[in-house]
Amino acid sequence: MEERAPPFLLLRSCTRSLSFQVLINLWTVEKSGVSTLSPNSFLPVLVKILVHTEVTRYVDFKVIEGSYMYKGGKVHKVPATEEDAHNSDLMGMFDKRRFKKLLLFALNFDVRNPRTYQDVDPHKTTTRDLFSRFDLGLDVMEFTGHAIALHTSESYLEQPCVETIRRIKLYSESLSRHNISPYLYPVYGLGELPQGFVRLSAEYGGTFLLNRAVDEIVMESGQVKAVKSEGKLFHCKQLICDPSYVPNRVRKVGRVVRVICLLNHPVKNTHEAKSCQIIIPQTQLNRKSDIYISVVSYAQNVASDGMYIATVSTTAETRNPEKEVQPGLELLEPIMQKFVSISSLYVPNEDGKRSQIFVSRSYDSTNHFEDECEDLKDLYLRITGAELFGGSQRHQSHNSDDD
Repeated sequence: MEERAPPFLLLRSCTRSLSFQVLINLWTVEKSGVSTLSPNSFLPVLVKILVHTEVTRYVDFKVIEGSYMYKGGKVHKVPATEEDAHNSDLMGMFDKRRFKKLLLFALNFDVRNPRTYQDVDPHKTTTRDLFSRFDLGLDVMEFTGHAIALHTSESYLEQPCVETIRRIKLYSESLSRHNISPYLYPVYGLGELPQGFVRLSAEYGGTFLLNRAVDEIVMESGQVKAVKSEGKLFHCKQLICDPSYVPNRVRKVGRVVRVICLLNHPVKNTHEAKSCQIIIPQTQLNRKSDIYISVVSYAQNVASDGMYIATVSTTAETRNPEKEVQPGLELLEPIMQKFVSISSLYVPNEDGKRSQIFVSRSYDSTNHFEDECEDLKDLYLRITGAELFGGSQRHQSHNSDDD
């Protein structure tokens, strides 16, 4: 009797696994594998996925202390409480009232209940028209779209407003749960994610092959049949990997520049925050892409006492990417040491259903995993044919004592 070949998962990180049952966990290792120093923070969508796969049993999180936005050459706090909104210099007096009405509308909105639409058709009304309906000024539109809804370009303004409403609601609900910001970060850093994934994978019989090069992807009749490594064949019915393993099956769509900085001080104008997120909207610098800054420190047990780690990233638009992130670096001065990397962005050429080779997108410039979660859900749908959250909201562990 032929032994059933499990899907084979290729990862450019510390782990390569043969276990399909914890695919979602290991996929996130791949995405976090950009750098264990990179202080990317998690929004509720990714947290929901981690809870769904039960990896949160092995990883602890801390709330990022503040969310900020760059405007007029200075960093401003994105309002997290009613008092913050009242004192915020991101909005004028009348804008604060209008902004509050928009938040209440978004929080009460339910796409399944037309009674909550308030004469707004979320599938036809554009986001620009929605903002006009609440008479929001340009400054409020900017920080709502980029610092709260976390859109990466201005194109969202001409798209149906249902997605923006969903994002505002998600941000607000998470904010109400954590009080000071909607972002979470793993205690001891992103390196905790692979450890949690490995432990969970072991519960499901996952096998790990460490430090092995892939020599060949064996195909038969247009479908993947095995992965050859160091002269050995590992048979599989599906192959899941990032673009670097299959350069002939992906196309380049851009570049990302990241600068990891070591600091011995908190960022100016962040109220001495030991961790924070800062977004520089593209319109502030006449760019096409936002610039993202993430800061963590000894408070998250990722650095020595008094030390901070900051990452500045954006989508490259010129031949001199490092110069493009200079406005973000200036906010961090003085910088003790910095490490610059420029990487290409790749996307798969096909959905993988015919070849059974499923390729993820490259990790983008954002620091909140919003786009990565969309890629994950799309990847899961292509592989299984089912929505990620279409069934039970959690898996039952083989060793779980929970009811």
